[in-house]
Amino acid sequence: MERRYGAWLRRALRRRFGQDECDDLSQETWLRVASSKSVDGLRYPKAFLLRIAVNLACNARRRRELACRAEAIRSVHDRVDADQTERLMLLETVLSLPESVRDVFLLSRIDGLTNAQIADRLGISPKTVEGRMTRALAHCAAQLRR
Repeated sequence: MERRYGAWLRRALRRRFGQDECDDLSQETWLRVASSKSVDGLRYPKAFLLRIAVNLACNARRRRELACRAEAIRSVHDRVDADQTERLMLLETVLSLPESVRDVFLLSRIDGLTNAQIADRLGISPKTVEGRMTRALAHCAAQLRR
């Protein structure tokens, strides 16, 4: 059967799927035919061969698409993991600040208060707020560089 339809099958596959996939599909098709029980007496052997090859090509395309999707999902998970890791590091860094420094930092960066507003709220001078913010930023920068 291979001698009779081999060249025809390769031409049909080359036209339909290109040279890159032609050889692989042809080989895999003949492997499937060899493992098939009832190839003798086929009424339409060309249709049989082409159907096997097309099914193999569809399966290969599906596998490639699944691999691409899996890679995209892995990439998203890696980014989420990296974002979560960064958030955890930042949270640990902020929590490691002394309480008075942490309060000033959070009121400034999270609540968006000015130094004067923070000073009024905490009952400290604006210069003390500046000093604590300087300490907080230096501590965070040093911790995140590690």
